Amino acid sequence: MEDVSGHPNNLRMRAQKVRARVRSGELQQQTSGLAPGIVQGNIAIMPKDYANDFLRFCRLNPKPCPLIAVSLLGDSMLPELGDDIDIRSDVPMYRVFRNGEPVEDVSDIRHLWSDDLVTFVLGCSFSFEEALLEAGLPLRHIENGTDVSVFKTSIPTRSAGPFSGPLVVSMRPFSPVDAIRAIQITTRFPSVHGAPVHMGDPALIGIRDIASPDWGDVITLLPGEIPLFWACGVTPQTVIGNARPPFCITHKPSHMLITDRLNAEFSIL
Repeated sequence: MEDVSGHPNNLRMRAQKVRARVRSGELQQQTSGLAPGIVQGNIAIMPKDYANDFLRFCRLNPKPCPLIAVSLLGDSMLPELGDDIDIRSDVPMYRVFRNGEPVEDVSDIRHLWSDDLVTFVLGCSFSFEEALLEAGLPLRHIENGTDVSVFKTSIPTRSAGPFSGPLVVSMRPFSPVDAIRAIQITTRFPSVHGAPVHMGDPALIGIRDIASPDWGDVITLLPGEIPLFWACGVTPQTVIGNARPPFCITHKPSHMLITDRLNAEFSIL
């Protein structure tokens, strides 16, 4: 009998089961490796007075902010990503900002919801990581059971209204041969950050010490390895800090929204 474990309907059913565990509060962990084959998303939720400028910021900076969904004003549902997704409860951990400063991490935001909020969902690197693993390319942070290394850079983003700040990148090391293949593979996924923005010397993009990431965990380079740097969905959190909206909610880094969309839908080749 044919193995249909990877059938789209089965993948979506698994994603819905994971999301049900999130909604119940049972699952509050980072989501790398959960719901294989399914798109995960970075989120940013903000008042309508800031939403148009943030939308423009995303469109001006598609590498770090690849927009895959925008909610209607005050609507907590995201039907284009899944029939039953409720953004108020379906992210494992949220980060709450007030006046641009993170003030708390919570597992549910129903008590914080209001009718003037707009939700943005951005593509996540977990999608292209799955493609890399399927091609047999090792990912050290997954092998070690840690988070990826994430850094602020000296590369400016294109500003929109109050939103401006440096590009944030995630780093993954590869052998030279694997680095070429990793670039080829991730180029196929522009909706989830696409190809790297830099490879090689981190100092050229303003990273002084690769052993001191701004977020995530240290990923040690082995002899002969090359660091590759991808635009990262933490970028919006830095520009939100600079814009200082009175209220905003994002995901806690690496704690993503699991959708019902398939990674294969976002591949262009």
